[in-house]
Amino acid sequence: MKDQNSTSPSGTFVATIDPALAPKIMQDLIEQGFELTKPACTAFSAKKKGINCTLYLSGKLTVQGSEMKDFIEFYLEPQVLKTFTLSYSHIDESLDKTGRIGIDESGKGDFFGPLCVAGVFAEGEEISKLKSFGVRDSKTLTEISILKIGDNIRRHFAHQIVKINPAKYNELIIQFKNLNHLLAWGHATAIEQLVEKTTCRKVIIDQFASEHVVITALKRKNLLVDLTQRHRGEEDLVVAAASILARQAFVESLKKMEKEFGLEFPKGASSRTISAGRAFIRKHGRENLGLVGKLHFKTLDSILKEG
Repeated sequence: MKDQNSTSPSGTFVATIDPALAPKIMQDLIEQGFELTKPACTAFSAKKKGINCTLYLSGKLTVQGSEMKDFIEFYLEPQVLKTFTLSYSHIDESLDKTGRIGIDESGKGDFFGPLCVAGVFAEGEEISKLKSFGVRDSKTLTEISILKIGDNIRRHFAHQIVKINPAKYNELIIQFKNLNHLLAWGHATAIEQLVEKTTCRKVIIDQFASEHVVITALKRKNLLVDLTQRHRGEEDLVVAAASILARQAFVESLKKMEKEFGLEFPKGASSRTISAGRAFIRKHGRENLGLVGKLHFKTLDSILKEG
Protein backbone atom coordinates (compact mmCIF):
# COMPACT_ATOMS: atom_id res chain seq x y z
CA MET A 1 0.00 0.00 0.00
CA LYS A 2 1.22 3.47 -0.82
CA ASP A 3 2.50 5.39 2.19
CA GLN A 4 0.29 8.28 3.30
CA ASN A 5 2.13 11.45 4.31
CA SER A 6 -0.93 13.65 4.74
CA THR A 7 -4.26 13.47 6.53
CA SER A 8 -6.28 13.22 3.34
CA PRO A 9 -7.95 9.90 2.46
CA SER A 10 -6.14 7.72 -0.07
CA GLY A 11 -8.58 5.18 -1.47
CA THR A 12 -10.27 2.18 0.07
CA PHE A 13 -8.66 -0.90 1.57
CA VAL A 14 -10.72 -4.06 1.02
CA ALA A 15 -10.45 -7.49 2.65
CA THR A 16 -12.69 -10.55 2.41
CA ILE A 17 -13.15 -12.34 5.73
CA ASP A 18 -15.32 -14.92 7.48
CA PRO A 19 -18.40 -13.00 8.74
CA ALA A 20 -18.30 -15.18 11.86
CA LEU A 21 -15.31 -13.09 12.98
CA ALA A 22 -17.57 -10.03 13.30
CA PRO A 23 -18.20 -10.26 17.09
CA LYS A 24 -14.47 -10.38 17.89
CA ILE A 25 -13.65 -7.50 15.56
CA MET A 26 -16.55 -5.44 16.91
CA GLN A 27 -15.32 -5.94 20.48
CA ASP A 28 -11.78 -4.95 19.46
CA LEU A 29 -13.06 -1.79 17.76
CA ILE A 30 -15.22 -0.80 20.73
CA GLU A 31 -12.13 -1.10 22.94
CA GLN A 32 -10.28 1.16 20.48
CA GLY A 33 -12.95 3.86 20.82
CA PHE A 34 -14.96 3.27 17.65
CA GLU A 35 -18.68 4.08 17.51
CA LEU A 36 -20.60 1.19 15.96
CA THR A 37 -23.83 1.24 13.96
CA LYS A 38 -25.57 -1.39 11.82
CA PRO A 39 -26.70 -0.05 8.43
CA ALA A 40 -28.64 -2.33 6.10
CA CYS A 41 -26.68 -5.25 4.61
CA THR A 42 -23.82 -4.84 7.09
CA ALA A 43 -22.62 -6.71 10.15
CA PHE A 44 -21.46 -3.33 11.47
CA SER A 45 -20.08 0.05 10.53
CA ALA A 46 -17.44 1.50 12.86
CA LYS A 47 -16.27 5.10 12.92
CA LYS A 48 -13.85 7.25 14.80
CA LYS A 49 -11.78 10.27 13.81
CA GLY A 50 -9.89 9.50 10.61
CA ILE A 51 -11.21 5.95 10.11
CA ASN A 52 -14.40 4.38 8.74
CA CYS A 53 -14.52 0.57 8.86
CA THR A 54 -17.48 -1.43 7.51
CA LEU A 55 -18.06 -5.19 7.45
CA TYR A 56 -20.77 -6.33 5.02
CA LEU A 57 -22.81 -9.50 5.49
CA SER A 58 -21.00 -10.95 2.47
CA GLY A 59 -17.72 -10.80 4.40
CA LYS A 60 -16.37 -7.78 2.55
CA LEU A 61 -14.50 -5.46 4.94
CA THR A 62 -13.67 -1.91 3.84
CA VAL A 63 -11.44 0.65 5.55
CA GLN A 64 -11.20 4.32 4.59
CA GLY A 65 -9.84 7.52 6.05
CA SER A 66 -6.74 9.56 6.78
CA GLU A 67 -5.69 7.25 9.65
CA MET A 68 -6.25 4.09 7.58
CA LYS A 69 -2.55 3.24 7.23
CA ASP A 70 -1.84 3.04 10.97
CA PHE A 71 -5.07 1.14 11.63
CA ILE A 72 -4.11 -1.49 9.06
CA GLU A 73 -0.45 -1.64 10.10
CA PHE A 74 -0.96 -1.82 13.86
CA TYR A 75 -4.27 -3.69 14.15
CA LEU A 76 -5.43 -5.49 11.01
CA GLU A 77 -2.04 -6.76 9.82
CA PRO A 78 -0.60 -8.12 13.07
CA GLN A 79 -3.86 -9.38 14.56
CA VAL A 80 -6.10 -10.42 11.68
CA LEU A 81 -4.73 -10.07 8.15
CA LYS A 82 -2.88 -13.36 8.29
CA THR A 83 -6.30 -14.96 7.81
CA PHE A 84 -7.59 -12.47 5.24
CA THR A 85 -7.55 -12.25 1.46
CA LEU A 86 -6.36 -8.77 0.55
CA SER A 87 -7.26 -6.47 -2.28
CA TYR A 88 -7.14 -2.79 -3.03
CA SER A 89 -10.02 -1.06 -4.81
CA HIS A 90 -7.95 2.10 -5.07
CA ILE A 91 -5.17 1.85 -7.62
CA ASP A 92 -2.60 4.63 -7.69
CA GLU A 93 -2.89 6.45 -11.00
CA SER A 94 0.88 6.97 -11.00
CA LEU A 95 1.49 3.20 -10.94
CA ASP A 96 4.17 2.29 -13.49
CA LYS A 97 2.44 -0.02 -15.97
CA THR A 98 5.42 -0.49 -18.27
CA GLY A 99 5.81 -4.14 -19.25
CA ARG A 100 8.72 -5.67 -17.37
CA ILE A 101 10.23 -8.76 -15.79
CA GLY A 102 10.93 -8.66 -12.05
CA ILE A 103 13.42 -11.04 -10.43
CA ASP A 104 14.13 -11.83 -6.77
CA GLU A 105 15.44 -14.71 -4.66
CA SER A 106 14.85 -16.49 -1.37
CA GLY A 107 16.86 -18.89 0.74
CA LYS A 108 20.34 -17.38 0.51
CA GLY A 109 20.40 -16.65 4.25
CA ASP A 110 18.85 -19.96 5.29
CA PHE A 111 21.11 -22.90 6.16
CA PHE A 112 18.37 -25.43 5.45
CA GLY A 113 16.47 -25.63 2.19
CA PRO A 114 17.02 -24.58 -1.42
CA LEU A 115 18.05 -21.34 -3.05
CA CYS A 116 15.09 -20.14 -5.12
CA VAL A 117 15.15 -17.45 -7.80
CA ALA A 118 11.81 -16.38 -9.27
CA GLY A 119 10.79 -14.13 -12.14
CA VAL A 120 7.43 -12.59 -13.01
CA PHE A 121 6.33 -10.75 -16.16
CA ALA A 122 3.55 -8.16 -16.04
CA GLU A 123 2.41 -5.26 -18.20
CA GLY A 124 -0.38 -2.68 -18.37
CA GLU A 125 -3.45 -3.39 -16.26
CA GLU A 126 -1.90 -6.67 -15.11
CA ILE A 127 0.29 -4.59 -12.80
CA SER A 128 -2.83 -3.13 -11.19
CA LYS A 129 -3.99 -6.72 -10.68
CA LEU A 130 -0.79 -7.45 -8.75
CA LYS A 131 -1.67 -4.62 -6.40
CA SER A 132 -5.21 -5.93 -6.05
CA PHE A 133 -3.78 -9.30 -4.95
CA GLY A 134 -2.02 -7.56 -2.06
CA VAL A 135 1.46 -7.94 -3.56
CA ARG A 136 4.30 -6.34 -1.62
CA ASP A 137 7.76 -7.34 -0.39
CA SER A 138 7.47 -10.93 0.83
CA LYS A 139 9.45 -10.09 3.99
CA THR A 140 6.44 -8.06 5.21
CA LEU A 141 3.90 -10.85 4.64
CA THR A 142 2.86 -13.80 6.77
CA GLU A 143 3.53 -17.29 5.44
CA ILE A 144 -0.21 -17.84 4.93
CA SER A 145 -0.43 -14.69 2.80
CA ILE A 146 2.65 -15.66 0.79
CA LEU A 147 1.14 -19.02 -0.13
CA LYS A 148 -2.25 -17.52 -1.01
CA ILE A 149 -0.92 -14.58 -3.03
CA GLY A 150 1.72 -16.80 -4.66
CA ASP A 151 -0.98 -19.15 -5.95
CA ASN A 152 -2.81 -16.17 -7.50
CA ILE A 153 0.36 -14.93 -9.19
CA ARG A 154 1.15 -18.36 -10.62
CA ARG A 155 -2.39 -18.71 -12.00
CA HIS A 156 -2.51 -15.33 -13.71
CA PHE A 157 1.04 -14.32 -14.68
CA ALA A 158 3.91 -15.60 -16.79
CA HIS A 159 6.57 -16.68 -14.32
CA GLN A 160 9.68 -18.79 -13.88
CA ILE A 161 11.19 -20.40 -10.79
CA VAL A 162 14.77 -21.65 -10.60
CA LYS A 163 15.05 -23.90 -7.55
CA ILE A 164 18.49 -25.13 -6.53
CA ASN A 165 18.07 -27.89 -3.96
CA PRO A 166 20.77 -28.25 -1.28
CA ALA A 167 22.63 -31.16 -2.90
CA LYS A 168 22.93 -29.28 -6.22
CA TYR A 169 23.63 -26.01 -4.38
CA ASN A 170 26.62 -27.60 -2.63
CA GLU A 171 28.00 -28.73 -6.00
CA LEU A 172 27.47 -25.34 -7.64
CA ILE A 173 28.93 -23.26 -4.81
CA ILE A 174 32.20 -25.16 -5.30
CA GLN A 175 32.02 -24.53 -9.05
CA PHE A 176 31.21 -20.81 -8.74
CA LYS A 177 33.41 -20.30 -5.64
CA ASN A 178 31.20 -17.39 -4.54
CA LEU A 179 27.54 -17.05 -3.52
CA ASN A 180 27.05 -13.86 -5.53
CA HIS A 181 28.27 -15.57 -8.70
CA LEU A 182 25.87 -18.46 -8.07
CA LEU A 183 23.04 -15.98 -7.45
CA ALA A 184 23.91 -14.16 -10.66
CA TRP A 185 23.72 -17.43 -12.59
CA GLY A 186 20.31 -18.14 -11.04
CA HIS A 187 19.06 -14.66 -11.93
CA ALA A 188 20.39 -14.92 -15.48
CA THR A 189 18.76 -18.34 -15.91
CA ALA A 190 15.37 -17.07 -14.73
CA ILE A 191 15.68 -14.01 -16.98
CA GLU A 192 16.65 -16.15 -19.99
CA GLN A 193 13.66 -18.45 -19.55
CA LEU A 194 11.18 -15.58 -19.10
CA VAL A 195 12.55 -13.69 -22.10
CA GLU A 196 11.91 -16.83 -24.17
CA LYS A 197 8.34 -17.03 -22.84
CA THR A 198 7.41 -13.35 -23.19
CA THR A 199 9.96 -11.64 -25.52
CA CYS A 200 10.12 -8.83 -22.93
CA ARG A 201 13.66 -7.53 -22.43
CA LYS A 202 13.07 -4.92 -19.73
CA VAL A 203 14.23 -6.44 -16.44
CA ILE A 204 14.37 -5.16 -12.85
CA ILE A 205 16.16 -7.03 -10.08
CA ASP A 206 16.83 -6.45 -6.40
CA GLN A 207 20.55 -5.61 -6.44
CA PHE A 208 22.57 -8.06 -4.32
CA ALA A 209 26.12 -7.45 -5.57
CA SER A 210 28.19 -5.17 -7.79
CA GLU A 211 26.33 -4.46 -11.04
CA HIS A 212 28.93 -6.22 -13.19
CA VAL A 213 28.28 -9.59 -11.52
CA VAL A 214 24.83 -10.07 -13.08
CA ILE A 215 25.85 -8.33 -16.31
CA THR A 216 28.69 -10.83 -16.71
CA ALA A 217 26.33 -13.76 -16.10
CA LEU A 218 23.97 -12.43 -18.78
CA LYS A 219 26.83 -11.99 -21.26
CA ARG A 220 27.83 -15.62 -20.76
CA LYS A 221 24.35 -16.55 -21.96
CA ASN A 222 24.58 -14.06 -24.87
CA LEU A 223 21.48 -12.42 -23.43
CA LEU A 224 20.85 -8.75 -24.21
CA VAL A 225 18.32 -7.07 -21.91
CA ASP A 226 17.53 -3.61 -20.55
CA LEU A 227 18.61 -4.38 -16.98
CA THR A 228 17.91 -2.20 -13.94
CA GLN A 229 19.50 -3.19 -10.63
CA ARG A 230 18.02 -1.50 -7.57
CA HIS A 231 18.68 -1.62 -3.87
CA ARG A 232 15.27 -2.33 -2.30
CA GLY A 233 14.16 -3.52 -5.72
CA GLU A 234 11.19 -5.26 -4.10
CA GLU A 235 9.56 -1.81 -3.82
CA ASP A 236 8.68 -2.38 -7.49
CA LEU A 237 5.43 -4.36 -7.68
CA VAL A 238 6.70 -6.86 -10.25
CA VAL A 239 9.88 -7.52 -8.27
CA ALA A 240 7.73 -7.87 -5.14
CA ALA A 241 5.63 -10.47 -6.97
CA ALA A 242 8.83 -12.35 -7.80
CA SER A 243 9.91 -12.16 -4.15
CA ILE A 244 6.61 -13.80 -3.16
CA LEU A 245 7.02 -16.65 -5.67
CA ALA A 246 10.61 -17.22 -4.57
CA ARG A 247 9.62 -17.35 -0.91
CA GLN A 248 6.65 -19.59 -1.65
CA ALA A 249 8.92 -22.04 -3.48
CA PHE A 250 11.36 -21.98 -0.56
CA VAL A 251 8.68 -22.49 2.11
CA GLU A 252 7.00 -25.33 0.21
CA SER A 253 10.34 -27.06 -0.39
CA LEU A 254 11.24 -26.79 3.30
CA LYS A 255 7.93 -28.38 4.28
CA LYS A 256 8.51 -31.20 1.81
CA MET A 257 11.98 -31.79 3.30
CA GLU A 258 10.54 -31.87 6.81
CA LYS A 259 8.04 -34.51 5.76
CA GLU A 260 10.68 -36.57 3.98
CA PHE A 261 13.21 -36.58 6.83
CA GLY A 262 10.83 -36.42 9.79
CA LEU A 263 12.46 -33.34 11.33
CA GLU A 264 11.80 -29.63 11.66
CA PHE A 265 14.14 -27.39 9.67
CA PRO A 266 14.10 -23.83 11.10
CA LYS A 267 14.52 -20.90 8.75
CA GLY A 268 17.62 -18.72 8.98
CA ALA A 269 20.85 -19.72 10.71
CA SER A 270 20.12 -19.43 14.44
CA SER A 271 20.78 -21.59 17.49
CA ARG A 272 17.61 -23.53 16.56
CA THR A 273 19.23 -24.29 13.22
CA ILE A 274 22.29 -25.68 14.98
CA SER A 275 20.12 -27.91 17.18
CA ALA A 276 18.18 -29.13 14.13
CA GLY A 277 21.42 -29.87 12.29
CA ARG A 278 22.67 -32.00 15.17
CA ALA A 279 19.33 -33.80 15.33
CA PHE A 280 19.59 -34.54 11.60
CA ILE A 281 23.08 -36.00 12.00
CA ARG A 282 21.92 -38.24 14.84
CA LYS A 283 19.02 -39.54 12.76
CA HIS A 284 20.41 -39.61 9.21
CA GLY A 285 24.19 -39.31 9.52
CA ARG A 286 26.68 -36.52 8.92
CA GLU A 287 27.28 -37.73 5.37
CA ASN A 288 23.69 -36.84 4.42
CA LEU A 289 23.62 -33.31 5.86
CA GLY A 290 24.31 -31.91 2.39
CA LEU A 291 20.92 -33.18 1.25
CA VAL A 292 19.19 -30.59 3.43
CA GLY A 293 21.75 -27.89 4.25
CA LYS A 294 24.11 -25.42 2.59
CA LEU A 295 27.49 -26.70 3.71
CA HIS A 296 29.56 -23.57 3.07
CA PHE A 297 27.70 -21.72 5.87
CA LYS A 298 29.72 -21.07 9.03
CA THR A 299 26.72 -22.62 10.79
CA LEU A 300 28.14 -26.00 9.78
CA ASP A 301 31.12 -25.54 12.13
CA SER A 302 28.76 -24.91 15.04
CA ILE A 303 26.65 -27.95 14.14
CA LEU A 304 29.70 -30.21 14.09
CA LYS A 305 30.98 -28.96 17.45
CA GLU A 306 29.85 -30.77 20.56
CA GLY A 307 26.84 -28.98 22.07
